[in-house]
Amino acid sequence: MHIFKKILLALLIVFIAIQFVQPARNKNGLVEPVDVTKAVSVPENVKMILQTACYDCHSNNTNYPWYTYVQPVGWILNNHIINGKKELNFSDFGSYPIRRQQSKLKAIADQIKDGEMPLYSYTIIHKNARLSKEQKALLTDWAQKAKDSLDKINP
Repeated sequence: MHIFKKILLALLIVFIAIQFVQPARNKNGLVEPVDVTKAVSVPENVKMILQTACYDCHSNNTNYPWYTYVQPVGWILNNHIINGKKELNFSDFGSYPIRRQQSKLKAIADQIKDGEMPLYSYTIIHKNARLSKEQKALLTDWAQKAKDSLDKINP
Protein backbone atom coordinates (compact mmCIF):
# COMPACT_ATOMS: atom_id res chain seq x y z
CA MET A 1 0.00 0.00 0.00
CA HIS A 2 2.94 2.30 0.68
CA ILE A 3 4.06 2.18 -2.99
CA PHE A 4 0.51 2.97 -4.08
CA LYS A 5 0.56 6.21 -2.04
CA LYS A 6 3.90 7.18 -3.58
CA ILE A 7 2.53 6.61 -7.08
CA LEU A 8 -0.55 8.69 -6.30
CA LEU A 9 1.60 11.47 -4.86
CA ALA A 10 3.85 11.43 -7.93
CA LEU A 11 0.80 11.59 -10.23
CA LEU A 12 -0.60 14.51 -8.24
CA ILE A 13 2.71 16.37 -8.50
CA VAL A 14 2.85 15.77 -12.27
CA PHE A 15 -0.79 16.91 -12.64
CA ILE A 16 -0.08 20.12 -10.73
CA ALA A 17 3.14 20.74 -12.67
CA ILE A 18 1.50 20.42 -16.08
CA GLN A 19 -1.02 23.12 -15.15
CA PHE A 20 1.79 25.65 -15.64
CA VAL A 21 2.20 24.65 -19.30
CA GLN A 22 -0.67 26.44 -21.02
CA PRO A 23 -1.03 26.54 -24.82
CA ALA A 24 -1.27 29.89 -26.59
CA ARG A 25 -4.83 31.18 -26.89
CA ASN A 26 -6.50 31.45 -30.30
CA LYS A 27 -8.24 34.77 -29.77
CA ASN A 28 -7.48 38.05 -31.49
CA GLY A 29 -10.91 39.67 -31.16
CA LEU A 30 -10.80 41.06 -34.69
CA VAL A 31 -12.86 40.50 -37.80
CA GLU A 32 -10.11 40.18 -40.39
CA PRO A 33 -10.43 41.93 -43.79
CA VAL A 34 -10.25 38.43 -45.32
CA ASP A 35 -12.97 36.97 -43.07
CA VAL A 36 -15.58 34.80 -44.77
CA THR A 37 -18.18 37.53 -44.13
CA LYS A 38 -16.12 39.90 -46.29
CA ALA A 39 -15.44 37.35 -49.06
CA VAL A 40 -18.96 36.02 -49.64
CA SER A 41 -22.45 37.03 -48.62
CA VAL A 42 -23.28 35.61 -45.20
CA PRO A 43 -26.79 36.29 -43.86
CA GLU A 44 -26.95 37.16 -40.17
CA ASN A 45 -28.74 33.91 -39.21
CA VAL A 46 -26.03 31.86 -40.96
CA LYS A 47 -23.32 33.95 -39.33
CA MET A 48 -24.79 33.20 -35.90
CA ILE A 49 -24.78 29.45 -36.60
CA LEU A 50 -21.19 29.59 -37.87
CA GLN A 51 -20.08 31.50 -34.78
CA THR A 52 -21.82 29.05 -32.45
CA ALA A 53 -21.00 25.73 -34.13
CA CYS A 54 -17.86 26.36 -36.21
CA TYR A 55 -15.75 29.36 -35.22
CA ASP A 56 -14.21 27.86 -32.07
CA CYS A 57 -12.13 25.48 -34.21
CA HIS A 58 -12.29 27.19 -37.60
CA SER A 59 -11.43 30.85 -36.94
CA ASN A 60 -8.92 33.05 -35.15
CA ASN A 61 -11.37 33.63 -32.29
CA THR A 62 -12.05 30.72 -29.97
CA ASN A 63 -14.34 31.07 -26.95
CA TYR A 64 -12.62 29.14 -24.20
CA PRO A 65 -14.72 27.42 -21.53
CA TRP A 66 -13.28 27.13 -18.02
CA TYR A 67 -12.18 23.50 -18.40
CA THR A 68 -9.70 24.38 -21.15
CA TYR A 69 -7.48 25.86 -18.46
CA VAL A 70 -7.09 22.37 -16.97
CA GLN A 71 -4.38 20.30 -18.61
CA PRO A 72 -4.31 18.02 -20.54
CA VAL A 73 -7.81 19.10 -21.72
CA GLY A 74 -6.43 22.44 -22.95
CA TRP A 75 -3.75 20.69 -24.97
CA ILE A 76 -6.31 18.41 -26.62
CA LEU A 77 -8.55 21.36 -27.48
CA ASN A 78 -5.57 23.31 -28.80
CA ASN A 79 -4.73 20.38 -31.07
CA HIS A 80 -8.33 20.37 -32.38
CA ILE A 81 -8.10 24.10 -33.09
CA ILE A 82 -4.77 23.79 -34.92
CA ASN A 83 -6.09 20.93 -37.08
CA GLY A 84 -9.43 22.66 -37.65
CA LYS A 85 -7.79 25.90 -38.79
CA LYS A 86 -5.44 23.96 -41.08
CA GLU A 87 -8.48 22.49 -42.80
CA LEU A 88 -10.61 25.66 -42.88
CA ASN A 89 -10.13 29.06 -41.28
CA PHE A 90 -13.13 31.37 -41.67
CA SER A 91 -10.98 34.30 -40.51
CA ASP A 92 -8.64 33.80 -43.51
CA PHE A 93 -11.24 32.55 -46.01
CA GLY A 94 -10.95 35.59 -48.33
CA SER A 95 -7.21 35.04 -48.71
CA TYR A 96 -7.79 31.61 -50.24
CA PRO A 97 -7.68 31.38 -54.04
CA ILE A 98 -11.18 31.36 -55.57
CA ARG A 99 -10.91 27.65 -56.46
CA ARG A 100 -10.06 26.80 -52.86
CA GLN A 101 -12.97 28.92 -51.61
CA GLN A 102 -15.26 27.02 -53.97
CA SER A 103 -13.87 23.71 -52.76
CA LYS A 104 -14.23 24.67 -49.09
CA LEU A 105 -17.83 25.81 -49.57
CA LYS A 106 -18.67 22.52 -51.27
CA ALA A 107 -16.93 20.63 -48.46
CA ILE A 108 -18.91 22.58 -45.84
CA ALA A 109 -22.20 21.57 -47.48
CA ASP A 110 -21.10 17.95 -47.95
CA GLN A 111 -19.77 17.50 -44.41
CA ILE A 112 -22.88 19.00 -42.83
CA LYS A 113 -25.12 16.80 -44.99
CA ASP A 114 -23.05 13.74 -44.07
CA GLY A 115 -23.12 14.60 -40.35
CA GLU A 116 -19.33 14.92 -40.19
CA MET A 117 -19.44 18.50 -38.91
CA PRO A 118 -19.62 19.75 -36.30
CA LEU A 119 -17.67 16.93 -34.72
CA TYR A 120 -19.68 14.69 -32.42
CA SER A 121 -16.97 15.00 -29.76
CA TYR A 122 -17.43 18.79 -29.83
CA THR A 123 -21.23 18.66 -29.60
CA ILE A 124 -21.14 16.36 -26.56
CA ILE A 125 -19.97 19.25 -24.41
CA HIS A 126 -21.16 22.18 -26.57
CA LYS A 127 -24.87 21.48 -26.82
CA ASN A 128 -25.54 24.80 -28.54
CA ALA A 129 -23.39 23.58 -31.46
CA ARG A 130 -25.79 20.73 -32.19
CA LEU A 131 -27.47 21.61 -35.45
CA SER A 132 -31.16 21.10 -36.05
CA LYS A 133 -32.36 19.88 -39.44
CA GLU A 134 -33.38 23.44 -40.23
CA GLN A 135 -29.96 24.82 -39.30
CA LYS A 136 -28.24 22.15 -41.37
CA ALA A 137 -30.46 22.99 -44.33
CA LEU A 138 -29.78 26.70 -43.86
CA LEU A 139 -25.99 26.18 -43.78
CA THR A 140 -25.89 23.79 -46.72
CA ASP A 141 -28.14 26.11 -48.75
CA TRP A 142 -25.93 29.09 -47.91
CA ALA A 143 -22.72 27.20 -48.75
CA GLN A 144 -24.16 26.09 -52.10
CA LYS A 145 -25.37 29.60 -52.97
CA ALA A 146 -22.03 31.12 -51.97
CA LYS A 147 -20.22 28.54 -54.10
CA ASP A 148 -22.56 29.25 -57.03
CA SER A 149 -21.82 32.98 -56.74
CA LEU A 150 -18.08 32.23 -56.89
CA ASP A 151 -18.66 29.89 -59.85
CA LYS A 152 -19.97 32.91 -61.79
CA ILE A 153 -16.74 34.77 -61.09
CA ASN A 154 -14.44 31.81 -61.76
CA PRO A 155 -16.21 29.05 -63.75
